[in-house]
Amino acid sequence: MPKKILLLGAGRSASNLIKYLLENSNAYGWELTIVERFAEFARKKTEGYSSVTIIEPESDEVWKKEIPKNDIVISMLPARFHESVLKECIAHKIPAVTASYMTPEIEALSDEAKAAGIPIMMEVGVDPGIDHMSAMKLIDQIRADNGKMLLFESFTGGLVAPESDNNPWNYKFTWNPRNVVLAGQGGAAKFIQEGQYKYIPYHRLFRRTEYITIDGYGRFEGYANRDSLSYRSVYGLEDIPTIYRGTFRRPGFSRAWDAFVKLGATDDSYQIKGTGSMTNREFINSFLAYNPHDSVELKLMHYLNIPQDSEVMDKLTWLGIFDETPIEINNASPAQVLQNILEKKWSLEPGDKDMIVMWHKFGWETESGEKKMMTSSMVVKGDDQTYTSMSKTVGLPTAIAAKMILEGKIYEPGIHRPIHKSIYEPILAELEDYGISFTEKEMSPEFYWKEPK
Repeated sequence: MPKKILLLGAGRSASNLIKYLLENSNAYGWELTIVERFAEFARKKTEGYSSVTIIEPESDEVWKKEIPKNDIVISMLPARFHESVLKECIAHKIPAVTASYMTPEIEALSDEAKAAGIPIMMEVGVDPGIDHMSAMKLIDQIRADNGKMLLFESFTGGLVAPESDNNPWNYKFTWNPRNVVLAGQGGAAKFIQEGQYKYIPYHRLFRRTEYITIDGYGRFEGYANRDSLSYRSVYGLEDIPTIYRGTFRRPGFSRAWDAFVKLGATDDSYQIKGTGSMTNREFINSFLAYNPHDSVELKLMHYLNIPQDSEVMDKLTWLGIFDETPIEINNASPAQVLQNILEKKWSLEPGDKDMIVMWHKFGWETESGEKKMMTSSMVVKGDDQTYTSMSKTVGLPTAIAAKMILEGKIYEPGIHRPIHKSIYEPILAELEDYGISFTEKEMSPEFYWKEPK
């Protein structure tokens, strides 16, 4: 009997997932059904394959009816839909896989999944996903040698590949632009350093960065993610003195982005009246003091204490924020207007390639009391606008996890992250066949153990 796979969503991050499932369909006896409301997305990615059915739904009831017909469900829908999908899967005792974060609401369904006797795998994409697996591989090795973890740092960034990097921000949108504009909001960044709890409020987030060099790719800067502390329990590092997770950009990005934060241009909590008849210049001027004699540029430089000849001013000017370009979206929030401006400048061009960069640092004490340190890094480039690095690193581990469930290699009922050796080891091994691998490098611990920040 063929195994039936239901894929919900066929957007940009699903390209390599679909390719993997179709290329392996004959070998494993898989039949794929894709439910996608923009069916043309799916058709372009499935040309030449017969073992696939594409359904263009008119309502949510369509995918609900499809779930009981299949042996596994892979959800690539927006995050807000996953809880509903998983409840249906549990009700019909159908295993499921998704790359998205495990929310408290979804985690609360774990007992129901156990009662239904099905495994559900969450956080099996890139971040979260490959970050969990690659970190746990080395953490488990350190523990196996009776080492005591003292430090864990981790950064991931979705960036533009160096050959496609042609603007002063050294950045283009490679995933959801809205998430980029709103990054870091919703509370202070929390982490622990040398046993001291640290907090960075949003208005200071982009002025507290770390600089990291990756061989062959140069320097990156990282700013703190919102909550690093929650990963202590996920990784079994409850007593670790230092844990810090962050996001990568190229050097200089954060200082310039901080100008928008200080202006209030990233605020999504209210609407500005009349944005449909505004220009970019008028939008920026709306945050500055009234002075009919000074230019918008001069007022902004004075308000934010930016020198005229600074790289920050060059970056802001290049974006066109001082231009008389019509905004053309009405009653938008500041964040929505800013996103509208950025999408005109930061969108990938047809020949551009994206790049995922991940970097971990591990510090530990051996059984004999010696302190050691190691870094582990991964860089993955996209092939083109369809088979992007984002699609590779999200879609491939998701597809491999689904295969493992269908083969009975992931079988324990409940809702899980890929943090156990029996799961992460085969996934990481197969990812190497697709050019997704880590470079490990020992380093002197003296570079880190110093006064707390």
